[in-house]
Amino acid sequence: MFEKRNLGPPLTERKSTCDVTGNAGGSLKTESTDMERKSASDFPPEVLKLFDSYVHGWMSRRDFLDRAQKYAVGGFTAAAMLESLRPNYAFAQQVPKDDPRIKTEYLTYPSPQGSGTMRGYYARPANAAGKLPGVVVIHENRGLNPYIEDVARRLAVANFLAFAPDALTPAGGYPGDEEKAAQLFGQLDAGKRTEDLMAAYTMLKARPECTGKVGAVGFCFGGTTVNQMAVRFSDLAAAVPFYGGQPSAADAAKIKAPLMLHYAALDERIDAGWPAYEAALKANGVKYQMFMYPNTNHGFHNDTTPRYDEAAAKLAWSRTLAFLNENLRT
Repeated sequence: MFEKRNLGPPLTERKSTCDVTGNAGGSLKTESTDMERKSASDFPPEVLKLFDSYVHGWMSRRDFLDRAQKYAVGGFTAAAMLESLRPNYAFAQQVPKDDPRIKTEYLTYPSPQGSGTMRGYYARPANAAGKLPGVVVIHENRGLNPYIEDVARRLAVANFLAFAPDALTPAGGYPGDEEKAAQLFGQLDAGKRTEDLMAAYTMLKARPECTGKVGAVGFCFGGTTVNQMAVRFSDLAAAVPFYGGQPSAADAAKIKAPLMLHYAALDERIDAGWPAYEAALKANGVKYQMFMYPNTNHGFHNDTTPRYDEAAAKLAWSRTLAFLNENLRT
């Protein structure tokens, strides 16, 4: 069942919950030179769908430009739309790298079933009193970019140990260019890549400053991976996938971790898998909460592109922090 709530402008929501008893409840470069933040409403919906295909590697740049040109108006050409849609990481700096409240560093960790040795970004409170719970942060299909590092710092400010692995480590790490990152990502061995990211959970859980309670948060590809983590690790304390692909019904039956799932209402591709996933979660008594954010696009939490929706992103993040606190600190 769904409970509809009207929170008033600019955001409404649809929420579905179920507890264990079953009760309802150019190239794509790193930064844009245009510092004006555009919103999804500045683009035809069809262009946003084309861009989704482009960033996920299902469409070439040339194909995007050819197909988007029919929606061009005045000086807002297909090339200009692509330029405006690419990430601008200056927008994502919510917590500065040198914020005195936190400590950050890059760590290597073993991945014996994957690529051998991996690397990731570790952020933690500067003046922690005792051990703290951990959160693994899984990136999109472009590696450990500045947006994901900032998400890790946001978690550290919230008094968590946050570790964000870089799946591109075997390819030399995130290259600083989004199009190159996507190309490298597509060349990775998918099986080893999965093991490399799963090993980050094992590493963080074993850190001496960690309480042993670890959750996971992921976005897009990372959301899919967090769902897989929930399948893999029976002791995962909490899982928060943002617009992630869903596991099979057979795999969903293995999940023990409580879930908080965030979806964008305009993300038809990912949302199509939700009804079957929900049925599997209910059938197996998995504790979950699902939030569907109306009028939002895939990637709405990523504050580097026009698909970002500030109201939805802030609401989803406040819910995420509350959920992690509830499940990792008790």
